[in-house]
Amino acid sequence: MRDHEPVHDHEGRRLTTKEAAELLGVKPETVYAYVSRGQLGSRRVPGGRGSTFDATEVEALARRNRRESGGSPASGGELSVRTRITLIESDRYYFRGVDATALAARHSYEEIAEWLWTGRMRPGMTFTAPETSAAVARRAVDSLPEHTSPTDRLRVAAIAAAAADPLRFDLSEDAVLGTARILIPTLVAALPRTRLNQPDEGPLARRLWTRLSARTPDEASLRALDTALGLLVDHDLAASTLAVRVAASARANAYASVSAGLGVLEGPLHGAASGLAHRLLQDVLELGDAGPVIANELRAGRRIPGLGHRLYRGEDPRARALFDLLERIPRAETALAAARDVVATTARHTPLHANVDLALAVLTASSGMLPTAGETIFAVARTAGWVAHALEEYGERPLRMRPSGLYVGAKPPQSLPLPLPLPLPEETAAEALPEV
Repeated sequence: MRDHEPVHDHEGRRLTTKEAAELLGVKPETVYAYVSRGQLGSRRVPGGRGSTFDATEVEALARRNRRESGGSPASGGELSVRTRITLIESDRYYFRGVDATALAARHSYEEIAEWLWTGRMRPGMTFTAPETSAAVARRAVDSLPEHTSPTDRLRVAAIAAAAADPLRFDLSEDAVLGTARILIPTLVAALPRTRLNQPDEGPLARRLWTRLSARTPDEASLRALDTALGLLVDHDLAASTLAVRVAASARANAYASVSAGLGVLEGPLHGAASGLAHRLLQDVLELGDAGPVIANELRAGRRIPGLGHRLYRGEDPRARALFDLLERIPRAETALAAARDVVATTARHTPLHANVDLALAVLTASSGMLPTAGETIFAVARTAGWVAHALEEYGERPLRMRPSGLYVGAKPPQSLPLPLPLPLPEETAAEALPEV
């Protein structure tokens, strides 16, 4: 088969490299760059020399590139990865095609994690950590300074658990799922408890509560925490999830891939955002008015945490689902009122909806938790999503997550750089000083 001959099969028309390049408005080499970045799939025809491409997929990429470049031919576009895990569209999001907020309303975090990993619902699923794994992780975390951040504790716990698992390099699906079911409860078990003699049993949300609050939880509060975990389990290719897929593309094991996600999560624009919203709510609660608090944020040139989301034009569906539960908890009433005050006050400047960080802040502030608790909840929840993406990436071609750099430096060839003069010895340098 020649590279310019079109192909038809039972799935529909397939394009040659030349046809795909013409449709995309790029060179043939760029078409293969799209393949290496995971933006296009390709297939070799048995006995043929060229690759073929699904016409529908190429047309969709061409439309996306035209939108991103204002109608001009494609020049690379943003990285996109085919996935069956999460879809976000029309201000809603779905896990394997099922409304995520409906799943979180009816199923526990562990059940949602299993659905995300396997596409099967396992009612009553509970993750437990072997004492050997939990003990190793706990000892490592206990050795850290008291002021260590939650994400650092979880990262150290993951590394310690990995070091204790000689089978961590087995990347088969069953092995990775076994690792995930142990790793998540190990991360929770490694965190220090808020008070001694608290029970460490039951669903993961109950065990996590004992690490976040010294209060005895009621069932409504535990349900809110469990729902928050389920709502946050995945959100498509967020920055931390992309880091996980890059690590998995290089065939890093599940522990290492999760560690990559934890490293990115710590940024204030990602997992730590709920802590900023928590502190904002605390300030509003102390003053009894959002006005001066918002004014101080704007005066300092800071965006108001907990408001707006780049993927939702309207309300963040995760926030609405969590607010609905918090409205049934009497002790959350004051924090909810403060959150409404923040939204209403900011609307006079910029009309923005509450996002899940503000809802999470209401949960943590009304439950006697530290501002960093939201970051812990986010990290534990998202670990399940990271594992789902790692599993998906293990099924792809290795090292495909390798975008090409757009070089904008000095045009070669340049002259070899001149060596810098060696620093003078201290005495000689003193002698060289001019007299004043």
